[in-house]
Amino acid sequence: MSSSPRDDAPDQARIANQRADAQRNRASILVAAPRVLRRNPAASVAEIAAEAGLGRMTVYGHFKTRAELIDAAVTESLGRGEDILAQVPLDGPPAEAFGRLIESSWTLLNEARGLLAAAQEELPSERVRELHAKAEARVRGILERGQQEGAFRTDLPMHWLLTTTHVVMNAAADEVVAGLVTSEDAARLIIAVLQPAIAAAPGREQQC
Repeated sequence: MSSSPRDDAPDQARIANQRADAQRNRASILVAAPRVLRRNPAASVAEIAAEAGLGRMTVYGHFKTRAELIDAAVTESLGRGEDILAQVPLDGPPAEAFGRLIESSWTLLNEARGLLAAAQEELPSERVRELHAKAEARVRGILERGQQEGAFRTDLPMHWLLTTTHVVMNAAADEVVAGLVTSEDAARLIIAVLQPAIAAAPGREQQC
């Protein structure tokens, strides 16, 4: 004898509640991970679980390994960052647009520095580059426009300009962690180094 829709209703409600609970737990884990890893990039899954108010096995129910958890947390963090960076105006003089982009990018990097440090240790380098592809493409875009408009130097390869930007920003994060500069000063220092480094100065040989 088949069950009626009324008979199935309690089971459907229970399944829906379980799914909702699972979604809330996953969201809590992905919120907790950056907070814990900011304090200690080597933090364990158990520490992240405790921050989320969950048991370690609950976390492993969503993420089979610490690497999988970090990958998901980085993906989530970068996704939120992309939403913010997409709002940064990149029109107008290239140097000014570059400064706005770097300042906003630094704010996001500073907030997620522990998570990104954990990703560098836990994930393959190819995956780390893949995760940062959109952010790099945005920086590349403004650098290319600056070169086309004669504002930025063209005597250095694009990959070197991108690498220099990446290195300076990560060095600033290390300085903040070491207590040598404040996070507020770091943005100013980053821009003060990068803008003259990429500017097309008079007398500097340019290449097409």
